[in-house]
Amino acid sequence: MPRIHCATPLAPGAQLGLPPGAARHVQVLRLQPGDTLTLFDGRGGEFGATVTRMGRSDVDVQVGARLDAEREADIAVHLAVGMPANDRMDWLVEKATELGVASIQPLQTAHGVLRLAGERAQKKQDHWQAVAVAACEQCGRNRVPPVHPVRDLGAWLDGLGDDAPAARHVLGFGDAAQPLGGAAPAGGSALFLSGPEGGLNPQEEARARARGFMLTTLGPRILRAETAPLAALMHLLAVAG
Repeated sequence: MPRIHCATPLAPGAQLGLPPGAARHVQVLRLQPGDTLTLFDGRGGEFGATVTRMGRSDVDVQVGARLDAEREADIAVHLAVGMPANDRMDWLVEKATELGVASIQPLQTAHGVLRLAGERAQKKQDHWQAVAVAACEQCGRNRVPPVHPVRDLGAWLDGLGDDAPAARHVLGFGDAAQPLGGAAPAGGSALFLSGPEGGLNPQEEARARARGFMLTTLGPRILRAETAPLAALMHLLAVAG
């Protein structure tokens, strides 16, 4: 049965017109009145629904019962990443969402190839958020992880508040780097910072460590910019069980 994200809050028994994105999805699937689907609004749980009308560009549905389905990870793992170039950031967002990431913060860094500002940065954020939504539709998650606006690394570090996870890790190498263990208990949270192609420069790494980030290694091999944060995410979720 198709799973579709609906930005409009859902309630059992409601009759509503789907928002444009969800309506286009239904039309692409060529569903017809009487066909059933699963809707989720990102607030937890999911709803059965039945198509009641197909217009040229709009779709009406009857919302059914709510199922209390939760498929979130036992710990909240947040990724802050120096944006890799080309379509690799899309791939990172998609796979991190499938694996269970809690949020993604795209960062501008010294070695980063991808440079974004203004309207272009907003369009990229919207695109990556749509990638996360599509990944949730595919993998069964009912809560969509936010992809935050693009930030400069230094400004982002300076703005970290008391609500940021205490377990903070910056991925890197060197004699001071510690192996990644169980960085957060079940029910807790962790934050991983990783660089783009070429990694973080020494000044950026030092600035992160001054903000409470532990220099952490994933082993002797050099992983791609889009692979390293996913490896850290998967390791920690596996440790938490």
